[in-house]
Amino acid sequence: GAAPARETRAPFRFDYERFRRSLRHPVRGGRPGEDPETRARRMKIKEMMKFAWDNYKQYALGKNELRPLTKNGHIGNMFGGLRGATVIDALDTLYIMELEEEFQEAKEWVEKSFDLNVNGEASLFEVNIRYIGGLLATYYLTGEEVFRSKALELGEKLLPAFNTPTGIPRGVINLGRQGTRPHKHFLGMSWSWGWASAGSSILAEFGTLHLEFLHLSELSGNPVFAEKASNSQPGVMNIRRVLRRVEKPQGLYPNFLSPVTGSWVQHHVSIGGLGDSFYEYLIKSWLMSDKKDSEAKKMYDDALEAIEKHLVKKSAGGLTYIAEWRGGILDHKMGHLACFSGGMIALGAEHAAQDRRQRHLELAAEITNTCHESYARSDTKLGPEAFRFDAGSEAMATRLSERYYILRPEVVESYMYLWRLTHDPKYRLWGWEVVKALEKHCRVEAGFSGIRDVYTTAPTHDNMQQSFFLAETLKYLYLLFCEDDVLSLDDWVFNTEAHPLPINHTNFKA
Repeated sequence: GAAPARETRAPFRFDYERFRRSLRHPVRGGRPGEDPETRARRMKIKEMMKFAWDNYKQYALGKNELRPLTKNGHIGNMFGGLRGATVIDALDTLYIMELEEEFQEAKEWVEKSFDLNVNGEASLFEVNIRYIGGLLATYYLTGEEVFRSKALELGEKLLPAFNTPTGIPRGVINLGRQGTRPHKHFLGMSWSWGWASAGSSILAEFGTLHLEFLHLSELSGNPVFAEKASNSQPGVMNIRRVLRRVEKPQGLYPNFLSPVTGSWVQHHVSIGGLGDSFYEYLIKSWLMSDKKDSEAKKMYDDALEAIEKHLVKKSAGGLTYIAEWRGGILDHKMGHLACFSGGMIALGAEHAAQDRRQRHLELAAEITNTCHESYARSDTKLGPEAFRFDAGSEAMATRLSERYYILRPEVVESYMYLWRLTHDPKYRLWGWEVVKALEKHCRVEAGFSGIRDVYTTAPTHDNMQQSFFLAETLKYLYLLFCEDDVLSLDDWVFNTEAHPLPINHTNFKA
């Protein structure tokens, strides 16, 4: 008899050429003509990227991050046995900046040295946004097969995290040989970070898989990834259905959900840190679907309305900020991580009904202005990890434990979006202030380092060049000084590590 049809089907092949034809703009832009000052500023940021990369390559290649003061590498415990976080995070930035030689060095490391047969507990969220995101973006930018195959191979290692009663993944995945040593305490060798409340999963973490997992399905022809991250498939207990069904206090999503019961572990809401990228991925899921995923849009609109109603406040000095909500009690502080929300709200406003569009663009500009104030009011002109709105001090960190700056991107990310959506020149001026401050206070002999106190002009360094400095901070600064058609927002959605993923243009002429 004939073989079953399934076996005779040709193996799946992703049509890269067709994908490139669907883009509306050249990836690295094609518009000539801009003023020489803008070009010079962009070139300065490119030089900073080259400096950060060259030092990582010299002193820490293959480790996860560079320690620039001691000139060695750092591995850390976030990525299990995976290595080269800075390589994977830097690839697309090197490519976009046309640092060709450096891009080849990074690609060669991926081809020859990037080992996925590792053991160890890794953060599902961090591996997804940095490794999967970086590999996917670089494949889409270059069409080089090695990035696609590594992304899919690593993606398969993340699937056991979803083997929970609700399908809400646990925060930690063991990347080793899955399930060979079953242990009665661990479902599918994956369990949650000890500090997350009582084995719960973190909203930002399980809410931030959607974009990457849809692309894993797109590139593999295997729907299993998309089914893990959305609700395309009835019968898969998936993330979005649980979130739609669960009761939301005042329309807000608390930060901790149990992967076992699918209900909230405690009622603490924040737009920074533990909740942030969940909201970002709702609006971005809708944009990535070419505005077809109306459920994501409605969830975003409803969530933003609840945030506006309960969390957005104006200080005595007239600064708009987003407070944190702990079981009904507001904490008047805003984290640096929450400063991405200016950019997110502006991005969402662009596509809202006229009345909301204006209101949201103004809200986005006000929040971004507040985040700029947190930078402007410090002696280094870099912002603290968190800042408060109390009588007496506004947009300032009060405790020493919140005064550090670790090369974070969220503020310049919002400058980039607001520049692209309004073209108000102040955003480029503000971005240039950050470049100067980074050069003055964070650049050391062998790379860039975070600082421990933004309120002293002679800060001590933390000896860590975070991989997201190359993935995000320098990329967003560079794009702020590019023409709008470089990684155009018509074609690309940035994942929460600034890795560009394509919008699924379904209505183009092949």
